[in-house]
Amino acid sequence: MQISSNPHAVLFVSPGMGHLIPFLELSRALVDHHNFQATLFVVASDSSVAGSEQILRSPNPEKLRIVSLPPVDLSDVDPSIPVGAKCRISMNKSIPSLRSEIGSIPVRPTVLIVDLFGTEAFSIAEEFNFSKYFFMTTGAWFLAVMLHIPFLDSKARDDHMIRHEPLRLPGCEPIRFEDTCEIFTDPSGVGIAAVEENMSRGMLKSDGILVNSFEDLEPVSLKALRDDSRIFGGSNVVPVLQVGPLVRDVGPTVQENYVLNWLDSQPPKSVVYISFGSGGTLSAQQLKELAFGLELSQQRFVWVVRPPAENVDASYFDVGNKNDKHITPNDYLPDGFMARTKQTGVVVPNWAPQTEILKHPSTGAFISHVGWNSTLESIVNGVPVIAWPFYAEQGMNAAALTEHMEVAVRLRPPSDGVITRDEISKAVRRIMVDDEEGKNIRTRMENLKNNSRKVSSKGGSSYSLLSKFADDCLMNLQKSHGA
Repeated sequence: MQISSNPHAVLFVSPGMGHLIPFLELSRALVDHHNFQATLFVVASDSSVAGSEQILRSPNPEKLRIVSLPPVDLSDVDPSIPVGAKCRISMNKSIPSLRSEIGSIPVRPTVLIVDLFGTEAFSIAEEFNFSKYFFMTTGAWFLAVMLHIPFLDSKARDDHMIRHEPLRLPGCEPIRFEDTCEIFTDPSGVGIAAVEENMSRGMLKSDGILVNSFEDLEPVSLKALRDDSRIFGGSNVVPVLQVGPLVRDVGPTVQENYVLNWLDSQPPKSVVYISFGSGGTLSAQQLKELAFGLELSQQRFVWVVRPPAENVDASYFDVGNKNDKHITPNDYLPDGFMARTKQTGVVVPNWAPQTEILKHPSTGAFISHVGWNSTLESIVNGVPVIAWPFYAEQGMNAAALTEHMEVAVRLRPPSDGVITRDEISKAVRRIMVDDEEGKNIRTRMENLKNNSRKVSSKGGSSYSLLSKFADDCLMNLQKSHGA
């Protein structure tokens, strides 16, 4: 391999738009602002490429190369296992292809950057002798959980997983069991053991951790992660750098779009946007309750819908049943709903240009699964949230948005799992109606929006910490030149 005069980052990203977008934006930031070359290796699933054809076109192919690795065969994988386990298996099966691609790169990489499911690829960085960094595409609170897992004693685990007491993290807000992340919901401990072995300990082997957050968003968790007393059992020996928010900005990639044209004709901040990410789905009963709730609220809306499924993550690895091409929203929404709401709402099958919708001045609220990427997109565009978490760490995100940041209201499923139309309508009106609570939520979200722009600009804290990462990579490159 040749040694370049500029740092060369190799990035390895797992399936899902919530991983792909922040990795793509990190790649672009390194190339555009820090004089890097970058190669982004994508492990694709059906859902991760839905609507992403334009997103995956590199604006600067000479400096940023985007490579889709060959699809992996998951036919031998139990379809009932959690999404996270499927992601980890997909990444591990892609490591031989990644190694082959890296071995054929003419310019020697300086650093390998992976996400939560890619830490086993660190062996490639060790083999080729370049730096290895971890990029946490979710928030600092969840990062604190992952770093603390190897240091949880059995009593603390049992208190949380079996007795359902709050999980207490050094220096951070405690996590109620009803908000906990998916890895703690199996009392057998099988899931948490796999996470500890394959993810948490892998993160601690990195040369540093980048986290897609910023100081004003999560000051308590970020302070704990930087604490010199190393309250995470020694994990703070790995430097943690907040470099967010890294989200896609509106660009010249979206062509003429009927949703955006419809939004152009609506009053400012009058429309509720509803989308549950690249993989979230609702049951048939819940889908109908949401439809009736929107109708009952009497608010304008743009709703990204998928055919109903009993598993909330049914679309993560499959955008839709390939035999259902002729199914339309009329086939599974309540009778007459489309006709009754045609003047006040737009129903969009499967995918919509989310960044453009959230940035549009007519959008006033976002009903979201509160995946971290969607959370950051709502914040940088100043759109208040109605939090409806599904899986993974989304319950923690919902708690943070409603209680720590106070920029959201929350929908909680009752014991039968179905949120009623009345609850949905009330939540929408709490945000959209111009009373004291709605005003306060919108004001706080506007402040976060302004802060997110400051930290990302030159001289801001996130920009400066990404510069520090770039400087460290350049120093390692210069050492390799001298070797």
